[in-house]
Amino acid sequence: MNHVIPGVSLFTETDSYLFKEGRHFRLYDKLGSHPMEVDGRWGALFAVWAPNAERVSVIGDFNDWNHDAHVLHPRWDGSGIWEGFIPDVHPWQLYKYHIRSRHHLYSTDRADPFARHTEIPPNTSSVVWDLKYQWHDDQWMRERGLRNALHAPQSVYEVHLGSWQRVPEESNRYLTYRELATRLTGYVREMGFTHVEFLPVMEHPFYGSWGYQTLGYFAPTSRFGPPQDFMYLVDQLHQNGIGVILDWVPSHFPGDGHGLAYFDGTHLFEHSDPRQGYHPDWNSYIFNYGRNEVRSFLISSALFWLDKYHIDGLRVDAVASMLYLDYSRENGEWIPNRYGGRENIEAIEFLRALNEAVYTNFPDTQTAAEESTAWPMVSRPTDAGGLGFGMKWNMGWMHDTLDYLSLDPVHRRHHHNQLTFSIWYSFAENFILPMSHDEVVYGKGSLLNKMPGDDWQKRANLRLLFGYMFGHPGKKLLFMGAEFGQWSEWAHEQSLQWHLLHQPEHDGLRRWVQDLNHLYRAEPALYELDFDQNGFSWVDCNDADQSVISFLRRGACTQDLILVVANYTPVPRENYRVGVPRGGFWREIMNSDAQEYGGGGMGNMGGVEASPLPSHGQYSSLALTLPPLGVVFFKSDGPDDGDVVCRNELYAEIPESPTVDFFLKKLS
Repeated sequence: MNHVIPGVSLFTETDSYLFKEGRHFRLYDKLGSHPMEVDGRWGALFAVWAPNAERVSVIGDFNDWNHDAHVLHPRWDGSGIWEGFIPDVHPWQLYKYHIRSRHHLYSTDRADPFARHTEIPPNTSSVVWDLKYQWHDDQWMRERGLRNALHAPQSVYEVHLGSWQRVPEESNRYLTYRELATRLTGYVREMGFTHVEFLPVMEHPFYGSWGYQTLGYFAPTSRFGPPQDFMYLVDQLHQNGIGVILDWVPSHFPGDGHGLAYFDGTHLFEHSDPRQGYHPDWNSYIFNYGRNEVRSFLISSALFWLDKYHIDGLRVDAVASMLYLDYSRENGEWIPNRYGGRENIEAIEFLRALNEAVYTNFPDTQTAAEESTAWPMVSRPTDAGGLGFGMKWNMGWMHDTLDYLSLDPVHRRHHHNQLTFSIWYSFAENFILPMSHDEVVYGKGSLLNKMPGDDWQKRANLRLLFGYMFGHPGKKLLFMGAEFGQWSEWAHEQSLQWHLLHQPEHDGLRRWVQDLNHLYRAEPALYELDFDQNGFSWVDCNDADQSVISFLRRGACTQDLILVVANYTPVPRENYRVGVPRGGFWREIMNSDAQEYGGGGMGNMGGVEASPLPSHGQYSSLALTLPPLGVVFFKSDGPDDGDVVCRNELYAEIPESPTVDFFLKKLS
């Protein structure tokens, strides 16, 4: 006997029209399972898109997984949606859709593509769920447009939730979302990062994919707790002034039998031709971006996280693989577009529609593209011909910088252009400078182990790298563990090497990153004109023989002027002359060789008075002491110091937090 009550629907004619047009971006309010009351009876409304099904039923622990107990009804409007209200179904109950296809006598049990909660993997059922939650981040939500603005500081701590910290005495278990809400929030706040970026939290069947083999596009992974606990984590971060960015993967999905592939007995979400629908790099399926309903599905997923979870930004993974039809393919393994080219026109249109939808509905958020090629105008508006992203990862800068710093210093003079080349294109896009998880896996070694020399030189080189990164135009991103010089490369089944913080040299490196964050947030010259060439000028980019570079950073206020000088050799430089555009006293505000950071203590005794000796095209100059493998920052307050206030307290203020000593006690 079928106990489904027909005629109950959240879907209207307008919804159906927009869905079929590829312009319905709130499908999460219409499809999936929705606990509700109908005619005085509590239950759940189910709706699923399966246009090539002959029959769809809901199976679950409430009907002993009986294929015949609750058969859904197809809508009359040609949308391909099956729906029905089932009484006496409640949150926490498990379910799937049993789909019998019109084709090939095919039948299957599938998880709900719009499920808001799932069983803990390796179990695969969907869970009926209500997302009600009382948020306490009103102040953050009012201010986040300023905090996410392109002229604001953005220093991102990239985190894999399952391995940031484990509990070894409890079988090396993960921390829960609520435990992370205390420990991670306190640590990130003290370190001064403005944002965290989580590797994909969307439910994924294979933990070893780090979340990049996503199937639950509307469900945070249940490994760390239920959805409201993830909301609590976001809420706590917001209450402590920390933004939350999610990695989001619309480029491919895995072929697990309970998922999206061959969903209703046809290639519904993916292309049918493997030359378009199969990804050789990741053994996964590629979405059919030319299908309107698929575009609605994906853009609805993006907006879902911004809407229901108050997420502040999305980093879109593997954009390059979406843009090119021949990505990782040989001749004959791909199909040209309608003009005979290699550009994926449907994917380009999808990405533009995605960004337009995000910025139309949530203008105080940001999107960022991981795009590794020279595709033009990735972070330019769609009406100007761009893809519409807010920012783009600067992969070229990352590769050049790591390649250069991995060289023995004696050879660096021959590769000086690897340091200076990035400025030629730094303002073509709105760039993020990423030192991400991808650089510390698969045998690449940790950032610290990439550095040449003995242990002291390795740490000095890493401090130099971070100082250069914070001085260079562009927002910043650093993967967890690099901030204190983890020796081993990242392993997703293990905790970070927190015990290293008991060693002064590693804690000194952590303090360096912490102080860089604080300086960065306090000095508009280091962030305000990140995407404007007026915010940067070389002093000297040609001293290859001594492997020294020097440059100026400026803010929108003429008062703000900071000089950065970096010495990439282990040879100290005495009386190194640098031209400056302003006389007076230049304060040494940061020095990577300071003893508290693990350095040798060589510096400039608090600052240097400019001399009226011309150098580098300037009328004044400084005679500096450059520490070995060190970077120094100088600030000129200018003749009107005190009369003009340029510092933005919203960005500079960091709430009080427990000390790292307290954090270490929590660890032990």
